[in-house]
Amino acid sequence: MNSNRCSKPLTVLLVLVLAVSAVGPATALSVSAADAPSEAEVGEEIETTFTLERPFSEYEEWTLNGETNLSDVTWTVKLYDQAGDKLDQQSYDGTSFNHSLEQSDAFEVEVVLEGTVTEVAAYSYDPAQQTLLAELNQVRDGGSSDTIDAWEFRPYTADSDEARTAIADAEQAIADADDSGADVSAAENTLESAVSAFDHGNFENAGNLASDAQESANSAQQSSQQTQMLLYGGLGLVALVLVVGAVFWYRSQQDDYDKLG
Repeated sequence: MNSNRCSKPLTVLLVLVLAVSAVGPATALSVSAADAPSEAEVGEEIETTFTLERPFSEYEEWTLNGETNLSDVTWTVKLYDQAGDKLDQQSYDGTSFNHSLEQSDAFEVEVVLEGTVTEVAAYSYDPAQQTLLAELNQVRDGGSSDTIDAWEFRPYTADSDEARTAIADAEQAIADADDSGADVSAAENTLESAVSAFDHGNFENAGNLASDAQESANSAQQSSQQTQMLLYGGLGLVALVLVVGAVFWYRSQQDDYDKLG
């Protein structure tokens, strides 16, 4: 009797816990990005769409803030209901915007970012330079703010990308030569100079040095292979001499045995 009375509240509690755990995550604010680039060329115009679902799951009123390092920027904020019908749309110009949101039938907020990739202030080979595509923030009454999410990408120019490719090719050549047992110290020193030139924005010099490093690595590998071939050839010759000597020795022993017989 007591056992049944105790088990019923426990069963109800378990059901409530499972229900809350199942519903909780599904009602939280979430964001996704469509066509967010991982890299883009300086001067290129890009467009990315960010989608926020269930914007009022935590707060009935708040301000959506957005920031970017792009130039010539236009933000377009669109509100949709659960059926996918558009409720409202508003556009903003500039590298940042603020859009007030109030509890409504809006189930989804779509932010379309259009802008141009700006010049790079400082380049870095490793880690590669990054710039802010967009940061979306939730600003509440009183000024407290939480970052919803942020996206970055690698900006580049034709010259910087060519130099980066040359350095990567040199790195691979050095790794291959090192695996073969070659001395790649000279190539590594030249590669370090190439990376330094890249980090200072001197891409032509970086590319030339990277090519020199690759040639040095390839030469070191060829020299190592030739040395190994000569070594193997010498060992083979020694083995052949030993075999021939053994044959002559065996035959001489046989001849001596025949004479004695």
